[in-house]
Amino acid sequence: MFEISCLKNSEEDLWDRYVLNHPEGTFFHLTGWKRVVEKTFSHKSIYLLAKDKGKVLGVLPAFVVKSFLFGKSLVSTGFGAYGGVLSEDEKVAEHLIQKAIEITKEEKLDYFEVRNLYRKEPNLITKDLYYTFRKEIYEDPDDNLKSIPRKSRRMVRVGRDKYKLRCEKSGKDFLDPFYEVYAKSVHNLGSPVYPKSLFKNLLEEFKEDCKIFLITPNSSNEVLAGVMTFYYKDQVLPYYAGSTLKGKKMAANDFMYWNVMLDGCNRKYKLFDFGRSKKGTGSFSFKKHWGFEPKPLNYQYFLNKTDEVPNVSPLNPKYQRKIKLWKKLPFKLTKLIGPYLVKYIP
Repeated sequence: MFEISCLKNSEEDLWDRYVLNHPEGTFFHLTGWKRVVEKTFSHKSIYLLAKDKGKVLGVLPAFVVKSFLFGKSLVSTGFGAYGGVLSEDEKVAEHLIQKAIEITKEEKLDYFEVRNLYRKEPNLITKDLYYTFRKEIYEDPDDNLKSIPRKSRRMVRVGRDKYKLRCEKSGKDFLDPFYEVYAKSVHNLGSPVYPKSLFKNLLEEFKEDCKIFLITPNSSNEVLAGVMTFYYKDQVLPYYAGSTLKGKKMAANDFMYWNVMLDGCNRKYKLFDFGRSKKGTGSFSFKKHWGFEPKPLNYQYFLNKTDEVPNVSPLNPKYQRKIKLWKKLPFKLTKLIGPYLVKYIP
């Protein structure tokens, strides 16, 4: 009979080997994500490991997030698009979910949230909000360009031919200019920005599997757009992105994502993961216009000390006034305040 325990430091390699070999494993299941979140936000991690005589049968990564604004929760996986159970069979999966529910009760948390990419837990409440966008990368660059709908393909050419945009890729050398354009973009959306330490820690943790793409005009070093991109097995994941208002007018976003896809193609990656977006947002529409079919994500909940599924989405009407006020705050002030707020919005 298998037993479930919390992951020990000495078992991290064992955990990662299991994730990498599991067909439903994701970048966010890796213990590197655990270390980055712990180091950046100081949230308590609860990584559940099911084993039988030393053999791993399943895993469930999660973080305890205690916020006076948004409640206390156990989230799998905090700050990541995907999470949830990886297991050998349904029996193991059921026990891992039940263990997470027991911890939610023991810690007197408001709810347990699980962010499944593939699975759907039979006895949890599902929220229809987030969608993911994933598509095959073809071996031939021309085939990838042809797979993009005509209007978006034209924007790629506008950025390349009309505005002579340039794309460069690097690691920590690009951290400062990337963070500046990312922070400005988030401010324009009315959301608090992550601390720069998050991106620094990601670059240090994942090294060659984490890169920054920057878009500039050919005639200057002015950064118009940037994206931090992860690499996992045969997958490319452009995850944190931002652009200036000027950059948007110059088709910098389309040009940037095309270059990320082209880079993945040249490096023989097989899947382009455009990440998650909320239904009804601009990013949702942008990805659809790129020819990606939205797939609903199974964000599911066990409610413990609350009667309602949490809704911290900016689309929630009760946050609209706060978003408008945030946009009016001085940019430098939002960079100081934002990191203290966003650590509680996993």
